[in-house]
Amino acid sequence: MATAAVLAAGAMVFSGCTPPRESEVVEGSKITIADTDQYYAFNDGLADTNSAWNANINYLAKSSWYYYDSTPELVKNEGFGTYEKLSDDPLTVKWTVNEGVKWSDGVQVGAADMLLGWASGTTHRSDGEGTVDEESGELTSQTGTFWNTGAQADYGFDLVTDVPEISDDGRSVTLVYSSPFVDWELANPMSPVAAHAAVELAYPDDYTKNDADDAKKANEALIKAVQDNDLDFLAPVSQTFNQGFKFSESVKVKDGDPQPLQLIGTGAYNIVEINMEEGYTTLKANPLDTWDKPTHYETITVRAISSMADQIKAIQNGEIQIASGQPTSDITDTLEAGVDGVDFKGAPQGTYEHIDLQVGNGGPFDPTTYGGDADKALKVREAFLKTIPRQEILDKIVKPNQPDATLRNSQIFIPGTEGAKAAEAVNGYAELTEPDIEGAKALLAEAGVTTPISVRFLSSTRDTRIKTFELWEPYAKEAGFDLTNVADDLRANWSTTVFSNPTAYDATLFAWVSESLAVGESAANYQGVEGPSNTKGAGANNPYGWYNADLNDVFTELSGEFDPAKQQDLQVEAEKIVGEEAWSVPLYQWPGIVVWSNEVTGVTPGFLSPSYFWNYWEWEPVAGATATPAS
Repeated sequence: MATAAVLAAGAMVFSGCTPPRESEVVEGSKITIADTDQYYAFNDGLADTNSAWNANINYLAKSSWYYYDSTPELVKNEGFGTYEKLSDDPLTVKWTVNEGVKWSDGVQVGAADMLLGWASGTTHRSDGEGTVDEESGELTSQTGTFWNTGAQADYGFDLVTDVPEISDDGRSVTLVYSSPFVDWELANPMSPVAAHAAVELAYPDDYTKNDADDAKKANEALIKAVQDNDLDFLAPVSQTFNQGFKFSESVKVKDGDPQPLQLIGTGAYNIVEINMEEGYTTLKANPLDTWDKPTHYETITVRAISSMADQIKAIQNGEIQIASGQPTSDITDTLEAGVDGVDFKGAPQGTYEHIDLQVGNGGPFDPTTYGGDADKALKVREAFLKTIPRQEILDKIVKPNQPDATLRNSQIFIPGTEGAKAAEAVNGYAELTEPDIEGAKALLAEAGVTTPISVRFLSSTRDTRIKTFELWEPYAKEAGFDLTNVADDLRANWSTTVFSNPTAYDATLFAWVSESLAVGESAANYQGVEGPSNTKGAGANNPYGWYNADLNDVFTELSGEFDPAKQQDLQVEAEKIVGEEAWSVPLYQWPGIVVWSNEVTGVTPGFLSPSYFWNYWEWEPVAGATATPAS
């Protein structure tokens, strides 16, 4: 997921207001683009909402201190605000939001929003637990103050143990870390939702919506509660934070109506419609935004189209103007032969396919199934991984579109890097190239388990995932595993199922999408606590019950290491441990392609999330274009 280096941050000291600028929006201009799934959460920083399609749309609706370009390099957004490292010992960082940067209801962004970010992103304002529905995998209830963000005790942002100090003007907070943290620049304190919105929704009888005075009172109440550690006040706020910004039904904001509290943002666009029935989300240019780069389209509609082939058909029919995904050989052949009015560019993506095993759900890979015999469970996991036809999957699914594609043999490093070569030498993945049926049978015999062993397999219904299962299942069966797909309703909501319903599956196939170049980005995948799957305190991306104390220590040491050579050594050590545990195996780096109509200019593929959305401000309608979005 992460590269071996993090970009250094220079000290930045700026102040003052966000200067006004002329709008460059083309009146009446519209564009429709495609993503693979339907948007459903304005707060995408939760364990059950952390998905690329939520993040992509929220990127249009929320601003920040920086973004990644297509290089990828970190680019500062000085219109939004500034940050400055004041001290190395102790590590002290001041974050400032510029005057005039407002939520889309007109409320100044400030300290309350950053204190909510600190409270929800650490373990220091929490005393409760969440309850997950076993059928749906959704967080359904909680006790006390509980933030469903997967915060890790004594790691990363949690090292800011004291309440951040607020500046006199209420637009800055200062964070003091108890230990060095290498990725401090990427740990900004901004909450994914407005503090006053969370408070007003939590206490609807105490505040009047869209009232500036009440918004101010709500912010003041939040600040006081965080400073005083008033968990009684914060409990309903945390419940709203977890549940109040999700959408299971359609929402439409009428022209002239204020943005609902659940959808007030700070970005270049406001979300004005979420249509769950027809599968699209519509955004309109935010007239208050003067701090981001000027945009050109007045309206952007994002349609959920899971199949890349269907996206291509839609772009040929003029129904959408930008498509992106993992191409098939047929799609590649069609585009290379030339399609009238359509341009495209193949580009590598910071996304890789992998298979993970559940080890804390009482299933075939869990030691509790064998009376706590960890060695027996390990042998079963090792045997199972030996059945995966990784090279055949690459040859038949990826190489037709990318002839030079290679297997990915690292969980942390991008293929071709020195770190990837070092990791491959110790993690054992290079030995899992072809199925080893006899080796798998031998391990199962050593373990003394009865076959066939039932394994419930979870993936989406994407074409490449279906093909992967079809290639793999016969080998698994031959070795003694009965590999079967889970029910269709679970597959339809696979991302929620993966992270919130561990008892519903035993093995899963999906892709990790890198969001940054953080040194410790992989930590959330592998940090664990002893206990069943989803035990409180595990990494945000570890719903599997993975736990290794030595691995936790490696990531803790990595978080405070600033020497690139030593960082790589620690990451390689982590790879070795993960490989020895037989928890997971990587498959391949995604080949990516972005396709766009010649009615739009400025489309540029992006390596990291949010993919091609990264430079939406450069999208511009070509003069004379007449295509109208289908929705």
